[in-house]
Amino acid sequence: MVTERLQLVPATIALCDAEVRGAAFVARTLGATVPESWPPPVFEPDDVARVRQQLVADPTAGRWTLYYLLRHSDSGAAAPALIGIAGYIAPPTRDGIVEIGYAILPQHQRQGLATEAVDALLDLAFADANVHVVVATTYAALLPSIRVLQKTGFIETAYTPATGLMRFEYRRSVLPRPAA
Repeated sequence: MVTERLQLVPATIALCDAEVRGAAFVARTLGATVPESWPPPVFEPDDVARVRQQLVADPTAGRWTLYYLLRHSDSGAAAPALIGIAGYIAPPTRDGIVEIGYAILPQHQRQGLATEAVDALLDLAFADANVHVVVATTYAALLPSIRVLQKTGFIETAYTPATGLMRFEYRRSVLPRPAA
């Protein structure tokens, strides 16, 4: 999937295996530049293992997986830059609910890239007529993440004061979506 500034590349078993081997292998597998700061803070080895396990268990789950976010090169000649990840935690439930998550490297934050990625995930999710609700969670202390969800049309539906965890939802019934 391609947006104005991003290419969303779905995770594959080969990409998961490259993650385990290190940034240089991720760069080669993606054909992109990977900064020394890779991976983003919330993208842990257990996330990679979970995604790999999902892909092994269901090779057709590729659409409902993690995506690597590549920023297009300004010059056209240089390789795209890996700037973060975004994607679905799992395929939609039988009730038509799917959860998303995202993480952008600090040096690429506050440029609207997370908003662009979330917009793309919403478009992809709602292209499936069986999806009725897209869910995202974040923490009250993560104001930029909250702002991304608000800008893309999500509504806060739950807050747990003890943990600071917030739940946001975007329902198909509010389509068409607002411009970010």
